[in-house]
Amino acid sequence: MENQKVMNRGLVVVGAILIQLALGAIYAWSVFTPSLTMEGWSKADTQWVFAIGLASFAVFMVFAGKKLATWGPQKLAWLGGLVLGIGYILAGIIGGFSFWALLIFIGLIGGAGIGFAYVVPIAVGMRWFPDKKGMITGLAVAGFGFGALLWVKLAGSWGHLIESLGLSTTFTVYGIAFAAMVIIGGLWMKFPPAGWLPAGFKSKQANAAGTVSEKEFSSSEMLKKVQFYLIFFTFVFSAGAGLMSIGLMKLYPMEALMANGYTEIEASAIAGSAMAIFFSLANGIGRILWGTLSDILGRKLSIILMTAIQGVVVILFTYMAGNEILLYIGATLIGFNFGGNFALFPTITADTFGAKNVGLNYPWVFLAYGVGGIFGPILGGKMGDAGNFAMAFTILGVAVLIGTVLTILVKPAKK
Repeated sequence: MENQKVMNRGLVVVGAILIQLALGAIYAWSVFTPSLTMEGWSKADTQWVFAIGLASFAVFMVFAGKKLATWGPQKLAWLGGLVLGIGYILAGIIGGFSFWALLIFIGLIGGAGIGFAYVVPIAVGMRWFPDKKGMITGLAVAGFGFGALLWVKLAGSWGHLIESLGLSTTFTVYGIAFAAMVIIGGLWMKFPPAGWLPAGFKSKQANAAGTVSEKEFSSSEMLKKVQFYLIFFTFVFSAGAGLMSIGLMKLYPMEALMANGYTEIEASAIAGSAMAIFFSLANGIGRILWGTLSDILGRKLSIILMTAIQGVVVILFTYMAGNEILLYIGATLIGFNFGGNFALFPTITADTFGAKNVGLNYPWVFLAYGVGGIFGPILGGKMGDAGNFAMAFTILGVAVLIGTVLTILVKPAKK
């Protein structure tokens, strides 16, 4: 099968990045919230739309994983792109500034579209690149991270779309763009022929990459394995620490910098740069580099290193946040390691429970992101209200180090 004439697998990379750039829309929500608050929305209302979007994304991703084999990756990607696009278009045409309309169209429907399509580039990419699973996954999910930056900047300081077109028209334009990008990227979302392998690759070579299963596990089989829960809770702790840090990366350093003598304007500018530049860029770059590195070191060792570094940095962040240079270093390291989650957890799922079923199995692992997204930011907010941000970072830093220990315990799964 190695010499069979098949599609150039480089096109899979192009399609994967194009799709994930569009799906990164969910992280661009913050650029719309100032316009909504000016129309009378509370800050809590704006966050409800984002929270429903994340929840819908995670739940529909599990459903999509179950349908991947029967519907096929191309149809699933196209469905996701159309649902995402229609959600934003309806928000633009009839949503106005209605809370319930935007909650349904952008939160529920838009989130569902992202959930349908998200797993497709990961599952397809791993099948075309069994020799470089980490690299291809890192590239795909980097598109998701950089996509957020693209849509924020186009609506704001680069394209001034909200300023020139208004919020509703911007939603409509984005909906059309999202659907078009996913449909075009979906053209190359096809699994390789049965038995196909890249030239010179032998499947057992994968055993050099860490804990690799020789067998394919169904979701019901995976959910009975202790390995699943070790991986799941490591992801919960790692995602929780990262998402708490995202939520507090502006607020907490501002307080710490002002306590060290900076003016409010200076502190706001420094903390803003830490989040918008250092954290955001490192988040995207970390997805690619951790994924690529894991092809060399193995997934298990890579997660051990990533979580060990992250745990220590999150604990030390309370000493770094009040100093401009140390803040930039801390934001870069936390962002870099947070990005690594999205390259390493799909690939350790594939290595442990089989690459063929990763589209079915990874959505269950990804639910950990939703759990971490609830407990991490809520803990940070409550500790912040109590005037003790340092305790929140310490607790979650220790939790991430517990995840390091859990990963050390992961062994190859057996039927």
